[in-house]
Amino acid sequence: MKSLLAELNMRYFNSANRFVYICINRIFNLRLTMKQFSCLMLFLILSYSGYGYEERNLLEKQADVTRLKEILIPNQKWVSYPKYTDREGWDALTKEHKQMLIRRGEKQLNYEWKVIKATDYLEYERTGNRKIMENPNSSNNNAIADLAIAELAEGKGRFIDQLVNGVVYSCEMTSWALSAHLPAQHSKRSLPDYTEHIIDLVSGDMGALLSWVYYFFHEEFDKVDPIISKRLYKEIKERIMDTYMQEDRFWWMAFDYKGQLVNNWNPWCNANVLQCFLLLENDKNKLADAVYRTMVSVDKFINYVHSDGACEEGPSYWGHAAGKMYDYLQLLYDATGGKLSLFTNPLIRNMGEYISRTYVGDGWVVNFADASAKGGGDAGLIFRYGKAIGSDEMQKYAAWLSRKKGGIVITSGRDIFRTLQCLLYSEGMQKTTPVHQTPEVTWYPETQFCYLKNKKGFFLAVKGGYNNESHNHNDVGTFSLYYNAVPVIIDAGVGTYTRQTFGKERYTIWTMQSNYHNLPMINGVPQKFGSEYKATDVVLDKKKKQLSMNIATAYPDNAEVEKWIRTYRL
Repeated sequence: MKSLLAELNMRYFNSANRFVYICINRIFNLRLTMKQFSCLMLFLILSYSGYGYEERNLLEKQADVTRLKEILIPNQKWVSYPKYTDREGWDALTKEHKQMLIRRGEKQLNYEWKVIKATDYLEYERTGNRKIMENPNSSNNNAIADLAIAELAEGKGRFIDQLVNGVVYSCEMTSWALSAHLPAQHSKRSLPDYTEHIIDLVSGDMGALLSWVYYFFHEEFDKVDPIISKRLYKEIKERIMDTYMQEDRFWWMAFDYKGQLVNNWNPWCNANVLQCFLLLENDKNKLADAVYRTMVSVDKFINYVHSDGACEEGPSYWGHAAGKMYDYLQLLYDATGGKLSLFTNPLIRNMGEYISRTYVGDGWVVNFADASAKGGGDAGLIFRYGKAIGSDEMQKYAAWLSRKKGGIVITSGRDIFRTLQCLLYSEGMQKTTPVHQTPEVTWYPETQFCYLKNKKGFFLAVKGGYNNESHNHNDVGTFSLYYNAVPVIIDAGVGTYTRQTFGKERYTIWTMQSNYHNLPMINGVPQKFGSEYKATDVVLDKKKKQLSMNIATAYPDNAEVEKWIRTYRL
């Protein structure tokens, strides 16, 4: 029994589950038979409605370092795209999209590379403005991607010089990270520190983009000057690969998990890092070590997600959370010839189909948390994910969404991997029957999202949950109502991101407060931030299309409320 207690303590003890931990220990102090103890523990775990991190470790169970050395395909032979010099291969891949891709690149032939000034970085800590640094940086990065894809499509060398300009300029930058993320430096400042490297979302994106540029064009660059490729390899290795292997301190890695948040940063950054290693590292032992390290990290994200698969960050973050996890898993699948795969796992399927369930109609989506109110997702990504897991719902929704938006969108900005993947799968999506059809009742019992529809045109979205979710708003018990795809009762969503959005001032922003959602002030008191402020007694009656919950437990003591039952019926 002591060993069972130790396992349960390890599995459930984190900042969101202190209640479970206390109960485990108190139950252990009772003198129960093993059968009685087991029944009590089962009841406790099944009835507990708070957040629960589960040590699934699905990737680590698939392969260790020794196994990876056996199954990883060496020297980039796993890459399914044609070599740069294979003109017939690129004509077959780009098909009717070829001229469009070339025209995008032509617009960048006279592009003036934008200098990001020191004061642009400093603006973040001075006023909270992120965009003054992010906008020119994004423009430069997208230009590199457009030039690279255009050259792959055309193959005449016309875009090489301008691509070299972008590559060399990027190598000269002190950091590829955003000003908003540079306070992760030891200096805590937003000006890049030349003595250390930071892996954030954008530095990772740049590492992956430039790794593909190196893979396709390093021989062409050598014809211009061999120092270009040497410098590019050095920068990717030092900024991304070496940093990843030598540092444990980035929060998104979650190697030393102690109940902290694990969100879209984890699969997003790891997918980028994985691309760098798979495209540049040809030492079998080093590659296996690096890939396994990414698996350990991504397992923390998969462990964090509820088994119902809902994205607590909302549908506009699905592409960065579940979507990036899919990219990561697809890369692993390809790099091992399909010998390492999670695509048949029910959790991975649930995470994928969440995106089609959240679509209301006419561009509107359920926008809890920081999610945008309009969207629907990246059709190409949804199709590929759906195909990998065998979901007709996702594939048909992707085809429907693509036609709704006027056709297949091939380019994904600086995310060149998704652009290449879209080219690879575009024909399959064009041949798929376009349908968006979801059940009248969709219920995520652990995340506590509920979507109810009827034939009269109503769509009701309700959430329970707790007030410490990723991109949290203090919004336990909020709901949105749509009629014939028109929002009637809304969630205001979130404003433009600033320094305050993700700092200690977050809950001074009105959009984050419960009193600016359709929720009561109880005795003049709004809901409060924290894992302990949550919905309880949550009950769904599918037949009646009715959901009820006690939201009193989302309010602090000074609200002086014992019970407040909210019931929603469609």
